[in-house]
Amino acid sequence: MDTVVSHDPRFDRLIIGHAKLEKLWTGSRWAEGPAYFPAGRYLVWSDIPNDRLMRFDETDGSVSVFRQPSGNANGNTTDQEGRLLTCEHLHRRVTRTEHNGSITVLADRFEGRRLNSPNDVVVASDGSIWFTDPTYGIDSDYEGDAAKSEIGASLLYRLTPDGRLAAMAFDRVQPNGLAFSPGESLLYVVDTGASHQAGLPVTIHAYPVLEDGAALGPPRVFATSTDGFFDGLRCDTLGNVWTSAGRCVLCYAADGTHLGTITVGEIVGNLCFGGLKRNRIYICAQTSLYAIFVSTRGF
Repeated sequence: MDTVVSHDPRFDRLIIGHAKLEKLWTGSRWAEGPAYFPAGRYLVWSDIPNDRLMRFDETDGSVSVFRQPSGNANGNTTDQEGRLLTCEHLHRRVTRTEHNGSITVLADRFEGRRLNSPNDVVVASDGSIWFTDPTYGIDSDYEGDAAKSEIGASLLYRLTPDGRLAAMAFDRVQPNGLAFSPGESLLYVVDTGASHQAGLPVTIHAYPVLEDGAALGPPRVFATSTDGFFDGLRCDTLGNVWTSAGRCVLCYAADGTHLGTITVGEIVGNLCFGGLKRNRIYICAQTSLYAIFVSTRGF
């Protein structure tokens, strides 16, 4: 079976025919949340059940523990100053790792109640931090501490640079991965509520971003998975959406057409663009870290 399969001629321009999927490292229990640091040419990702953040050095291929314990870290990204932002299941919070290594808590409560277990995080051009808050980290002791939700719902949040936290979407069952489109006119949000409600479609919804980034309009269904769960996702500069889906990475055009499939062989949790030209997709899949070069650049 071919690793890379094109379903649309547009995908042929996004891939490199002789570039192969590489397994860079294995040894995680559940790999998630990759974030690339161009200044150091390294990748940080989460190994949630093992309560650690891992580091891949792109210059020599070495892998080391970046931080342990990590608070059962899940989603990661970088802010506009190149600092690590992390969603921590165990402590039910979003944190920032400062340049000196200290940790600043950015959000751990909403209207006086503890968050569920922040899952994925992105930063908008205005400096606001958007994150999802499903219950996976409090559903059991495997990826956090089992507990009841104090909020009673799983929401999408926006944290402004001055520290104001607001709920932005109430209509998702288990909001999960999220990514902005180029230009930030859309916010893509994955809903994995089928893990808690049998028969619920696994979807990516596209929300219009309104009011200079301070509000969301009514969403439309962008894609529905027919084989496994969507999870993490990222856009390229052309507006294509690259998303985890079961044991694969799928690429969708901005119009929702499924352009192509990269078969990984393990359940894919998340992905991000990296490399000096942002043309290398790093893939966190269950026990391992993979990568593949493509003919497009990450947004």
